[in-house]
Amino acid sequence: MNLTQLFDLSFLGRRDEVALEFEGRTFTFGEIDARSNRLAHLFAQRGLHTGDRLCVYLANSVELIDTYLACVKLGVIFVPINILYRDREIGHILRDAEPSAVVSDASFESAVPIWRPAELTAEAAHLPAARPAVVLDGDAPAGIIYTSGTTGASKGAILTHHNFAANALNLLACWQIAIADRFLLALPLFHVHALGNGLHCWLIAGCRMRLLPRFEHATAAATFLDFRPTLFFGVPTIYVRLLDIPPEQAREIGGFMRLFVSGSAALAAQVLEEFRARFGHTILERYGMSETLMNISNPYVGERRPGSVGLPLPGVSVRLVEGEIQLKGPNVFPGYWRREEATRAAFVDGWFRTGDLAERSPDGYYTLSGRRSDLIISGGFNIYPREIEEFLEEQDEVAEAAVLGVPDRVRGEVPVAYVVLKSPLEPAVLDERCRARLASFKVPREFIPVERLPRNAMGKVQKHLLRETGPEGTL
Repeated sequence: MNLTQLFDLSFLGRRDEVALEFEGRTFTFGEIDARSNRLAHLFAQRGLHTGDRLCVYLANSVELIDTYLACVKLGVIFVPINILYRDREIGHILRDAEPSAVVSDASFESAVPIWRPAELTAEAAHLPAARPAVVLDGDAPAGIIYTSGTTGASKGAILTHHNFAANALNLLACWQIAIADRFLLALPLFHVHALGNGLHCWLIAGCRMRLLPRFEHATAAATFLDFRPTLFFGVPTIYVRLLDIPPEQAREIGGFMRLFVSGSAALAAQVLEEFRARFGHTILERYGMSETLMNISNPYVGERRPGSVGLPLPGVSVRLVEGEIQLKGPNVFPGYWRREEATRAAFVDGWFRTGDLAERSPDGYYTLSGRRSDLIISGGFNIYPREIEEFLEEQDEVAEAAVLGVPDRVRGEVPVAYVVLKSPLEPAVLDERCRARLASFKVPREFIPVERLPRNAMGKVQKHLLRETGPEGTL
């Protein structure tokens, strides 16, 4: 099954219903279908064929959705690029993906043509609205999603039509997403969270979506109260900012909301509890990756356990091997783009090695404990940075923390902590608190103050950048 067949549930079944709101404009499902059909014809005229790559460097917009759907219908492989990336990072993706062109309204060095979205829309408006005749297999690549690069240079994860379809159908059932929902989407569509979860669930369910160019802290409350959504996807940094909404407005928002979902980075248990107290909703935390889409989720009906990412989704097989999550399922990608060695290393006996460490409770709930690459081995003892980070973030004076290992002549590695402070804190006090609650080998040797932790666009801490820059001083 290819994605267009699923999207036709709305394109054909709900043609005249309002599908999308964006910056004051509205579009029906029929209009969205026709716009992308015309653009697909234009891409074909410009020489794009099934299997070609098209890079897209755009902020959230109707034109981005048009471009994605045109690629899906034509069999062109959609390659989104993080709009926070600059020449060096863009260049890496262009060299690796070898696209036929880039769709962007920005200026940067490119060896391939840059197609401007406004020009594409104007030129496509005169072309047929009928869908191009292209036969696609479910195993055909639909997108190449470049990994977030939290540990180094990003790799292109190939995701097929079947990967995307299996993921979306699972989420529709498990999170009970339906026509009656009103979906507010503020996450960037260049990321798999918004694309693979948000866009696909919206199009298949046939609900009404308001797309935002970006999340705006200052106008968040007004946006919720104006659109009155039932469904919202966010990352932990967004939920922290939503806690600034005044209590009366938060209660009103909680009254019409049905489901808040969080992912892409760990959600602090304290944030979940504060959000529940303020909005009357327990955020549903889930676990996924660029390579696998969604794997594990807290239940829609049932206990949403603080600190846990929940239970395996239907059809997804999960096992722990030496603490590492390994996966099988229809959502799991076939491999990395032109990286045969990396693909072979990523799988063992057909199981995908996530590199994420976790613990499983007796009743099956999974709790992430960090990345295998983050594991610190000090004097023969395993140290999981997330345990230390969570303790540090429980301190009233600490806003957030990141712990990583540094070389030590005697112990091999020792932990150090980078901390963002909310108020002044003596290092001796923080050290004393750690020693009172943590094993001695887990106590950070240094507490390094930083104004903020480096993060990617989805809120994941980029620890390799901390390691590269090194400490700027100690508390």
